[in-house]
Amino acid sequence: MVLEVALINVVPGQEDEFAAAYRTARTVLAGTEGCRSVRMTRGVESPSRFVLLVEWDSVEAHLDNFRATERFTTWRGHIGPYLDGAPVVEHFLDVTA
Repeated sequence: MVLEVALINVVPGQEDEFAAAYRTARTVLAGTEGCRSVRMTRGVESPSRFVLLVEWDSVEAHLDNFRATERFTTWRGHIGPYLDGAPVVEHFLDVTA
């Protein structure tokens, strides 16, 4: 399992519209093969900053089953108008004891 972390800046004043667009588009992302969970958080000190956390079976599941498909285009079509620059996206692995 890998964790995708996306740091998302939203145009100030459009945070509520972004959140509504996310709620609409979430099913597109969550329904992707290899997607285990999806969670969006919003900054307290920086309310225009959001963090998307997605658990994937693998990096390939994210890239091949979502990013390289029409699902990503649909997702971006919903949330894209509210983005203030491109999100910063990285993948992380759990550290085992």
